[in-house]
Parts: sequence; structure tokens; C-alpha cells
Amino acid sequence: MKKVLITGAAGFLGSHLCDRFIKEGYHVVAMDNFITGDKKNIEHLMGLEHFEFVAHDVTNFIEIRGKLDYILHFASPASPIDYLKIPIQTLKVGALGTHNLLGLAKAKNARMLIASTSEVYGDPLVHPQTEDYYGNVNTIGPRGVYDEAKRFQESITMAYHRFHGLETRIVRIFNTYGPRMRLNDGRVIPAFIGQALRGEDLTVFGDGSQTRSFCYVDDQVEGIYRLLLSDYSNPVNIGNPYEITIKDFAEEIIKLTGTHQKIVYKELPQDDPLQRQPDITLAKKILNWEPKVNRAEGMKITYDYFKSLSEEELNKSDHKEFKEHIKK
Repeated sequence: MKKVLITGAAGFLGSHLCDRFIKEGYHVVAMDNFITGDKKNIEHLMGLEHFEFVAHDVTNFIEIRGKLDYILHFASPASPIDYLKIPIQTLKVGALGTHNLLGLAKAKNARMLIASTSEVYGDPLVHPQTEDYYGNVNTIGPRGVYDEAKRFQESITMAYHRFHGLETRIVRIFNTYGPRMRLNDGRVIPAFIGQALRGEDLTVFGDGSQTRSFCYVDDQVEGIYRLLLSDYSNPVNIGNPYEITIKDFAEEIIKLTGTHQKIVYKELPQDDPLQRQPDITLAKKILNWEPKVNRAEGMKITYDYFKSLSEEELNKSDHKEFKEHIKK
């Protein structure tokens, strides 16, 4: 039986990856320190023979006993609200955490896949974004802590690949959605649905002309799984190339939820990307992958998930408190 370590396992994407690898017959070691993850996301796996959970911060030394075949590094704050509150922890998990895990992969002779992001392209001057575009990132802006953590993560991963001959894979993840997203994490889908369910007006930043491309979580997990098992070591975009403006998307949410909220406009945050659309030509060629779930279908599943939340969860103004994770 193959053994895989998944960091950030209690997060949105990490927990769905745990499900997939259990389904595929792997022994899954799930690691998280719950800085942004939620134990509820993996509770259904607890007690399974081939699932074990390790509460650990990957920025500290990591020890896993026995053999290890694969490592998937998904530990990181991923929403602007989170990484603006914990900027140093965000940088550390991309730098120190990745370094620790690459060392573990080298010691175990394991293949390692890192979760990079479309944010490495910054506010892109090239559209759609291809893997050979170097990006347009403000290194010292407030969002730079996330963008540069991921860019460094890619650099050190390729250094280990070239210098040590380590088997590595890099996935550049574009906007992904589905069940288990945190309702108030600041990203547009849970923000809009939460506002609609609470009877609040939908908040659009800027004039709403900025674009996003949303990929359903099952499609994202399939792409990641195929990339891990492929022979390709350079970065690969995984996302849905179907682009929509935020204003049009807000109107879609109002229609989906059957509510009658207004759209209100606020100032666009600094360095917020105006366009985001993946070029997935490489994923189609290398992985024979492309998204299968259309937005209408995926959004209905996601909306049903959010509707199932308790009144208390729905009305929480902030889901995360980071005091215990911040060292003075």
C-alpha cells in the first residue's frame, strides 16, 4: 500500500485530497495545525484503518516513521483575510515549511507535489495566463506575503529537483470552490452566498469588471492527482478557463439563491488582480485533463452545502482567531 502525507489536510482542498487518496487505496497521513483548517472537514475519516492524523506545524521539524511514497504540501493560509492577519506565518509556511518537507522527501525518497497558485502571476499583463509567464507581482504590497511565499516555494522546489534529483511536481491552482469552503474567509463565492443567505446586499469591490475563473473542487482534485502521478516536473495550471466578471457573477448568485439583494460597490483593494484566467493547454496535453463540472452544476452543490450550515455558523462575523498562533 502506498503512503501519502498531506499537509493542510483539514483545509478546504486538503480535506478533499484526503478523501480522494483514501478512495484510491492509499494510507493517508494527514497533517494540520488548524491555523486555518477545521477538524470538521476530516472528522468523517477519523477511525479509518488507513487514515492517521498528526497535529503539527510544518514550519517546525517534521518526522514521519516508516516509508513514505508521496508528499502533497497544501498547508498555507489561502484567503486574503487570513494572510493579511497572519503575514509572517504565511511567509514561513511557504519558506520554512516547504524546506522542511523537501528535506523529508529527500530522506524518504518520496515524490513531492507543492500547491502553488495563480497568484504567482500577480495582476497579470498577459491574458490568459500561461505557465511561461513570469508574472507582475508587488513584492512589498500587502498581498505580497502570499504571492512571494508561493514564488519562493516554487524556486526552492525546483532547486531540490535540479540539485538533488528529487521527484517534484508543481500545481498552480486557480480559483477553486465547493463544499467545505469557510463561509467568511473573504473569497468571493462564500462571501456572496453568505450575504445572500443572511439577506445582506452583495459587496463588489471596484466596478465589478474584474474577472475570475472558477473551478469546481472535484475537477481540481482530479487534475492534482493526475499531475502527481505524471512525469512532468515544471509548473502546470489547473483551473477552469471559463471567465466571468464579478458583477455578472453577483447577479448569478442572486438568481441562484432566489434572493433580491442589491449589489453595492466598494473600493478595490490594493493589488487585487483585474483578470484571472488560466491557459490549460499544457494540462490538456500532459495530463489529458480539463474541467468537467460546469459552474451552474457546481454552484448548486456549493449553495446546498452553505444552506445546510447552522444559523450560528451562518451569522458568525469572523471564523478564525489567530492569537494562539502568533508569537510576540
